[in-house]
Order: sequence, then structure tokens, then C-alpha cells
Amino acid sequence: MRSVAVRVASEAAEFVRHRRATVDWTVSVRTKSSETDPVTLVDTDCERLVRRRLASLRPGDGVLGEEEGETGSSEVRWVIDPIDGTVNFVYGIPAYAVSVAAQVDGQTVAGAVADVAADRVFSAASGAGATVREANGLQRPLACNPVSDTRLALVATGFAYSTVRRERQAQLVAQLLPRVRDVRRIGSAALDLCGVAEGRVDAQYEHGLGPWDWAAGELIAREAGAVVVLPGADARSPDGRLIAAMAPGIADEFGQLLTEIGAMAPIPG
Repeated sequence: MRSVAVRVASEAAEFVRHRRATVDWTVSVRTKSSETDPVTLVDTDCERLVRRRLASLRPGDGVLGEEEGETGSSEVRWVIDPIDGTVNFVYGIPAYAVSVAAQVDGQTVAGAVADVAADRVFSAASGAGATVREANGLQRPLACNPVSDTRLALVATGFAYSTVRRERQAQLVAQLLPRVRDVRRIGSAALDLCGVAEGRVDAQYEHGLGPWDWAAGELIAREAGAVVVLPGADARSPDGRLIAAMAPGIADEFGQLLTEIGAMAPIPG
């Protein structure tokens, strides 16, 4: 299933790269949960491409996608995000990804995240480690940073489109910032999780993600050694539950810090 995830994510990433160069932005963007939450025709077209490829390579498997919901029912469920980081995609900020994961009984067993702009593909399978394939085709194993002090940790996070939740998230960042090295808001949860896996950041946390945002990335981080806190396979954005991934050397300390500032609690909205 890992090879299927890598193949489909890679093909979808190539599709997104080509479409971004040709898309008509005057007719290709609409909104979802709020005026600041965009979805493009490329999102929906890419998800349909992924669904067609999965139907060909894994006939009979169920699929859960961000744009078109859940179809089918089987032991294996594919969870897909056609473009994670749509705002970055719209603005031309090179941090957006295609995420494809296979789950069994709600647990991710294989997954791939394709960094579209950088032409890199992260992947993992349960018990088999995590790797990244670089743009030049070379592949290397991933491992979290050996950081052991939360005060030296670079932390990634993200913010919701709901103004109520954003206010609470801003309060949490204000409490966290004096107690870590720094905070980064990259704009793609899937890439944040892969960042933990390869040591570009030391920890990640965010509230209110859907399973398509984290299904592949959490496995990649976990297989690279990260300690991961998950919201549950069927949690949805309105639940406001936390997902976090932490390099193993700071997992206990950073987890305690999240507890102290109240970040372990859900932020519904």
C-alpha cells in the first residue's frame, strides 16, 4: 500500500504543478467554511484524479476525501487531501502538498505526502520506517532531531478559519512562545508533520484538523521516531481536537508544556 500511496501522490502532485501554471483564478476559487477558507477547481479536480487512480489500483477500497467526503466501505480506507495548504497554493507560496494515506480500523498503515513545489515525496509504512525521495530521485531515511530541551525546540503550528478558535489559538501561542526557541506557521499541516520527521522543526501541534490533514503525515512522523498525539480517526474540524507530534527527546517535557497552557483541551468551533 505504501507503493500505491507514493505513486498516486506523485501523479497528483505533477497534476497540481501543471494546473497551477494554467489555472484561471477569476473563475477557479470559491469558499467553504468561511470567506477565508478557499477551495479551487484544482482541489476538486485533483481529488477526482486520486479517486480514479485508487479505484484502478485498489478496486473496492473505501475513500475519504476532503472535498467529496466518504465513498465505499471496506477494511482499507484511503484518506486523501488533494491540496493541503490551499491558501499557499492560491498565493503562490511554495508550501502545499498532496496527502494520501491507507488506514485499517482507523489506524494509518501506509502513507505519502508529496511536497508539490519542491518535488519531494515523503512516505512511510507501519514498522518499515520513513523516507523522503528528493527531486533528483535520491531517497534517504528520516529521523527526528536529537533535541532534548524544549527551550531549544522549533515548533510548527497552524490556525483555524473560525475567528473564535483563532482567538484561543493566538492565546496559546502567546503562552508558548517565551518557552521555546521559536514558532513557525508554514500553512500545511501535512508538511509540518513531515518537518518533524526530517528535523526541520522539533514539534508540531494544531487544533481542529480533519483526518485528511494528518493521516499520512502522522505516520511519517511516527516512523521517524516522533511521539504523536492523535484526535481519533473520525474527528472532524468542528470538534477542535488536538494533534501533536514531538521529537522523542522533548516529548514528555513538551507534552507537559501543552498541558500547562491548556492546549490539550479541544477548541470547538
